[in-house]
Amino acid sequence: MEVRARLSNYRVSAQKARLVADQVRGLGVEEALNLLQLSNKRFAGPLAKLLRSAVANAEEKNNRQGAGIDVDNLVVARIQVDEGPSMWRIRPRAQGRASWIQRRTSHVTVVLEER
Repeated sequence: MEVRARLSNYRVSAQKARLVADQVRGLGVEEALNLLQLSNKRFAGPLAKLLRSAVANAEEKNNRQGAGIDVDNLVVARIQVDEGPSMWRIRPRAQGRASWIQRRTSHVTVVLEER
């Protein structure tokens, strides 16, 4: 049985988010949360929140449907980080010029499975 949680349009580039996601892929939920708590990356906090949301989804699915999911044995089976829409902004430059900058976003999907 698998449980999903999704975070959309988060303001971090997909490349930076993948650095953190690669660290927790394949770990147990408790171990992944401990690792994220000690990480100094900016995306570690939102990813930990997303993992806790997926665990809550598993508990709710277990309560409603009687799925028989043991929350203590959940493993991060898949984490997928995709690029989201980019916001274009203008930065003033010297001598009255302007340059375009991109504010990148990303979509993150976490899938938990029982070990």
